[in-house]
Amino acid sequence: MPESPAPQRPSPGEERLAIRLFLALSPRLARAAQPSAPSELQPCEDVGVPRTRGAGVLTATWYPAEREARGAVLLLHPWAPWGRAYFHRRGRLQALRAAGYHALALDLPGFGGSGPPAGFFDRDVEDGVHFLRRRTGRLPFHVWGVSAGGYWAHPLLTRTDWIAGAFFEDVSAHLFDWSWRTAPWGAPAYLFFRTVFRATHRFLDIRPHAAALKIKAAAYVSGDRDAGIRAEETAELARLTGGRSLVVPGAGHLSAIRAANAEVLELALETFEKAGGAAAPFPLPAPALALPQSALKM
Repeated sequence: MPESPAPQRPSPGEERLAIRLFLALSPRLARAAQPSAPSELQPCEDVGVPRTRGAGVLTATWYPAEREARGAVLLLHPWAPWGRAYFHRRGRLQALRAAGYHALALDLPGFGGSGPPAGFFDRDVEDGVHFLRRRTGRLPFHVWGVSAGGYWAHPLLTRTDWIAGAFFEDVSAHLFDWSWRTAPWGAPAYLFFRTVFRATHRFLDIRPHAAALKIKAAAYVSGDRDAGIRAEETAELARLTGGRSLVVPGAGHLSAIRAANAEVLELALETFEKAGGAAAPFPLPAPALALPQSALKM
């Protein structure tokens, strides 16, 4: 696809004000202690990722590949209370490690032990990217983002040309469209945001970002019963990147991988293989590792 210009970032002053209102309008999450990685995901290592902006560090877990490494993947969680522990489930980590990928699951600001938000989250995604790049050297590098995690990866991927592949689950084209559909009672606040923070509202539309992504391969997955994401929007994002899309029948938000586990994992690995070069075939792992029952409400 011809490269398009990335959307212009709002001024630092607008960004500081906009992120406060954005967080105030975001879904409220109950505080939840993160469970340790289960024995099936050992060996792994909890690490702190230095931040270039904001207080504290970003907490993360490093999962080394099970065989000779062919690449590395940054995992970015959805807006869910257990942060990076979200990836203990559904076989993503097992699939990556068995296929020869190192993985780093990152806590976004305000999740796990990470410091508080300080501006838009793509800056923190960038910190995670550079940490993993320093740790893995010149291996092909990829991003796997789910919902909010995938959303915030888009602005970074328009300004970084050495990330090879990207895989996105349940990513909205615009978070305020998602909010309007799932929480329409907030419409006056959304209208206020769009009116007062016009540059930010344009910046938060990831369709122009998708058209400007500097990657070799991408894919998008969603469910056709997702109340906040329309199937045609998933297809549009894939078209803008020149990538592939998968819309899973009967799946709601964050449940496409549950309804079509093998298909989602296979598409992710095919996307990374296409972006990073051919390699030997890999087995798909058994899906299903569970978090504590208190964490299973989606």
